[in-house]
Amino acid sequence: MNGLSYVATTAGGPWATYLEQVERVVPYLGHLSRWAETLRRPKRALIVDIPIEMDDGSIRHFEGFRVQHNLSRGPGKGGVRFHPDVTLEEVMALSAWMTVKNAAVNLPYGGAKGGIRVDPKTLSKKELEKLTRRYTSEIGLIIGPDKDIPAPDVNTNAQIMAWMMDTYSMNVGATATGVVTGKPIELGGSLGRLKSTGRGVFVIGREVARRIDLPINGARVAVQGFGNVGSAAAELFAGNGAKIVAVQDHTGTVYNANGLDIAELMATLRRDGGIGKCPGAEVIPNEQFWDVESEFLIPAALEGQLTPERAKRIKTRVVLEGANGPTVPEADDILTNKGVLVVPDVIANAGGVTVSYFEWVQDIASFFWSEDEINMRLERILSEAFRKIWETGQQHKIPLRTAAFVVACSRILQAREERGLYP
Repeated sequence: MNGLSYVATTAGGPWATYLEQVERVVPYLGHLSRWAETLRRPKRALIVDIPIEMDDGSIRHFEGFRVQHNLSRGPGKGGVRFHPDVTLEEVMALSAWMTVKNAAVNLPYGGAKGGIRVDPKTLSKKELEKLTRRYTSEIGLIIGPDKDIPAPDVNTNAQIMAWMMDTYSMNVGATATGVVTGKPIELGGSLGRLKSTGRGVFVIGREVARRIDLPINGARVAVQGFGNVGSAAAELFAGNGAKIVAVQDHTGTVYNANGLDIAELMATLRRDGGIGKCPGAEVIPNEQFWDVESEFLIPAALEGQLTPERAKRIKTRVVLEGANGPTVPEADDILTNKGVLVVPDVIANAGGVTVSYFEWVQDIASFFWSEDEINMRLERILSEAFRKIWETGQQHKIPLRTAAFVVACSRILQAREERGLYP
């Protein structure tokens, strides 16, 4: 059966969701549909064993992955996540969405993703460094500035990227700043990278609002997940006059019909590592988050959050996907039938990989831009990418997710066709 490569697909799992999205796009691919199987099969999947000596002297083994889904348009690009639930199937799906995302924004990359099955909160800093460095050495066979460029994702950050860059550099015998993005500024990182995904969510939200005549000033916004993406998007929406009425993260759900105080939210986040005890906010049960009325709903946590049951209850005009794969296909259909505009992850959260691209270009050139230049270039690239997707959706009368896949998959398969098959 199509798509059963490397893993047996879990019903309702991330790879099944991706395959369903591919099925929906095939009728719009024209002559390129003969290459569609390319989209269903990751090019390469590496599973590695990561043994490290713990602080107490014991030896523990962790399982790591790096999947390169498609490299037809350029080197692989995609994050590395450290999470106890990481599986090969999840990493495959995330790598495939990166292929689509890079093509949707027209960046010269293929899609890749990596992960280690670990709860990083249970490790000391020294153990985390050992884990990162051994993982980097193990996947060093297939990464490199012109092969595959990792970046931060769930539970990874600039420090992890610094260790990855240093390990790779030591192994090849020369400093290779371009092997990862999302690095510290001092090591060739880019200004604007930290908040770029959240900024992209806002830019795309603004582009949508213009087209459906929805004023951002006064609009109600509900945000699930308040890490780099959710918090940056919330700050920008609030700064443009929107009211952040509900926020949910791993510490709880807070609500205020008149708008939460962003400064208080950020201060609580810095103090507690979560927003559950934000002053001046009503704490509501987590599941009630999906009943809050809003103009913009931003799922910016993990995949699979927008289930059919939750989709039936949602009262919003626009879903802006800050996370990767937060909406399952059945929920997509329910939201579309309700008249909710779903703006897919592959364009809504593409700000991060776009500024990662800028970082990679700056590293290669050893010439760096100002933050204003970066934000200006980001807005231009995302606005143009969204215009193409919007027009495709209008032309075929299809949802934006399918439109984004039509644009992206056509570019991917055009590249595949023009390159041909070797040997």
